[in-house]
Amino acid sequence: MNSQSPRQSDVLVIGGGIHGLSTAFHLALRGVKVTVLEADYCARHASGVNAGGVRTLGRHTAEIPLALSSRELWHELGSVLGDDGGFVASGQLKLAENPAELEECRRRVQQLQALGFDHEVLIDQQQVFEIIPTVARHVVGGIWVKDDGYALPFRTVTAFRLAAEKLGVQVLEGTRAQYIEQSGSQWKVVTPAAVFSAEHLVITAGAWAQELAAQVGEPVPAHPEGLMLMVTHRVAPFCAPTLGATGRALSFKQFANGTVVIGGKLIGALDFPARHGEVDMTRLSTSARTVTDLFPHLKHLGVNRVWAGVEAFTADDLPVIGASRKASKLSYSFGFCGSGFQMGPGTGRRLAQQILGEHSDLSLAAFAIDRFTRTTSADALATHQHAAPITNH
Repeated sequence: MNSQSPRQSDVLVIGGGIHGLSTAFHLALRGVKVTVLEADYCARHASGVNAGGVRTLGRHTAEIPLALSSRELWHELGSVLGDDGGFVASGQLKLAENPAELEECRRRVQQLQALGFDHEVLIDQQQVFEIIPTVARHVVGGIWVKDDGYALPFRTVTAFRLAAEKLGVQVLEGTRAQYIEQSGSQWKVVTPAAVFSAEHLVITAGAWAQELAAQVGEPVPAHPEGLMLMVTHRVAPFCAPTLGATGRALSFKQFANGTVVIGGKLIGALDFPARHGEVDMTRLSTSARTVTDLFPHLKHLGVNRVWAGVEAFTADDLPVIGASRKASKLSYSFGFCGSGFQMGPGTGRRLAQQILGEHSDLSLAAFAIDRFTRTTSADALATHQHAAPITNH
């Protein structure tokens, strides 16, 4: 263990992505002294290499209240941070390419309406063509969310970082958390450079967070994946909204400079020990075919660049957000399954509120870290009860 004196803060945040920096920013707004430790550089992985979708459409129902709250912050980001992260309220459209997919969309919208949500709107073929006239004629309808959009990931994370640093947050890159322990009222984080100390610890380390959670006895069934993106050469404007598809993986948008960014949870290769996601061109070609099916005029458009980052996927496709169930003054925010960028502003604010003991109507119960062990215990109990012999007295 490093012999240097601990570097002291009120809160230590492990992870310099959008969730870590958003949490740090919202804590610093309330006068909390925060240090952020980032193993690589801020926005190196999931936060900086995603497709930039600011999407409430298609969310797991448990995520919707938090996602809608976060979207409000996206529309205010320029005034909150001094930089809007390149956010464009383009609207998001999920396309249905046949009657069966349209029926799936209809059931989805009806389900949300029954739960009290009206942000997703079913639209027919003519409405699709009015929103995006250049799309292929076989599209039969879809779901439209007018207040969704997209932003520039690296710029957004940098905006949170700069705003946090103006409030006194210390951000240390190239500082990997190796070991965490709670000693008395203090958390200590051991890194190759020094030992850091704080009363409260926040783990927002993406695909590496579960290793740290396991150190305090809170294992999470999650696995890392390498997620890929590609960007094309410039082409004349043809697509204003952000697009997704009902029957196949797609995240698609055209930026103001004419380039097209194509993603949609495209899984590539992964060298996890080296902290490196790798591109699989075969899988990227499948996504490219989806794009040319929907926009045939793009079939000769060249791809300019491809890249990959690393993200954590949990067993139930929901993130882990909130307080530890095993240790005091410990909070988590990770495992966003490739869909965490949009939730970054709102989740950081909500987690800061919880850390400070402030009231919020937004429940984090669905994201509790012990939900996996609770389920396991309940299943084991049910199995035991089912197998128990019936005895007569």
